[in-house]
Amino acid sequence: MSVRRLAEPSIQPPSFAFSPENVEWVERTIQKYPEGRQQSAVIPLLMKAQDQEGWVSKSAIEHVAERLGMAYIRVLEVATFYTQFQLKPMGSRAHVQVCGTTPCALRGAEALMDVCRRKIHHEQFHTNPAGTLSWEEVECLGACVNAPMIMVFKDTYEDLTPERLGEIIDAFERGEGASVPVGPQNGRFVSTPISGQKVLLDEEAIIAAARASSGPAPEEPPANIDQTMVPPSTAGRPETATPDTNAALKSPSPVKVDIAEERAVSAEPPPHDEKAADMAEPHVEGEGKERARHQEPKGDPAFKAPELHKGEPQGPNEKREPGSVRFPEGAPMPEGKGAADGSSQRGEPKPDGVSGKSGAE
Repeated sequence: MSVRRLAEPSIQPPSFAFSPENVEWVERTIQKYPEGRQQSAVIPLLMKAQDQEGWVSKSAIEHVAERLGMAYIRVLEVATFYTQFQLKPMGSRAHVQVCGTTPCALRGAEALMDVCRRKIHHEQFHTNPAGTLSWEEVECLGACVNAPMIMVFKDTYEDLTPERLGEIIDAFERGEGASVPVGPQNGRFVSTPISGQKVLLDEEAIIAAARASSGPAPEEPPANIDQTMVPPSTAGRPETATPDTNAALKSPSPVKVDIAEERAVSAEPPPHDEKAADMAEPHVEGEGKERARHQEPKGDPAFKAPELHKGEPQGPNEKREPGSVRFPEGAPMPEGKGAADGSSQRGEPKPDGVSGKSGAE
């Protein structure tokens, strides 16, 4: 899979418009949606634009956004999310989408991609030299039982082998794609077992059982009951004030937000306090102070490491007398101070005849 972006500006058409016959189809499609919900037609309109031009250009996205009264970014989000929309020119005769999700991957989807690399192009989203074929890897195409599978435009071809996919690609390359049967390619009927149907074989018995389980036919309602059709409920479509339905989000927006009105409904920012900016929340500050109050004094010797009582820390293999002080190699001894046991500044014993101990010893 890859990040989906619009095609390079150099290949973008300057404008887009639906053909006259497609304009009628677009108007009928928009009228299928309730008032205020016409933006739900964005996917059908983008698909119709792709059917007309072969791919979805930036101009087509802008045209659909303007026709539906949507912000351009909203339509762009839809076009870049669904892999059914092609954002750059694809193969004119076939664009092969290979399912690479787990069921198809376990059944040989990678081998199908190798066929596409060999027969079309070694990279996705690139056409062959003639510009008639292209391919890409997509997520689940919804026929996991018949894995592995591909989709070419709106038709699926399932139960594929690398050899059979090669034959299908060759047929589309010759312009004979319509002659390739869609669906399973190994002779099975839809998703039934390859060996044939095993259940629900007696149609008459199935119909009789269904009638018996349905019970007696419902009685006719009395004539005095009003049979007037109840209008549909609007509970599922409440009026909202969410930002998504704000008319000011249209691009360009015909509605300008009043600054005074915006400030009236906006909350005032809290005043800046430099002292408070360096402090945590009050409960956090309180917990820190409470812990500090219960800590022992820093000078309590009970909380000092043993080496801090006896002098400079020593290595694990070095020995020294209690109270002796070691100085780093080459470091001068502080003036007026010497080792308590008469040792030299490097911790070495003095030669015979020289001692710092008293004569009584």
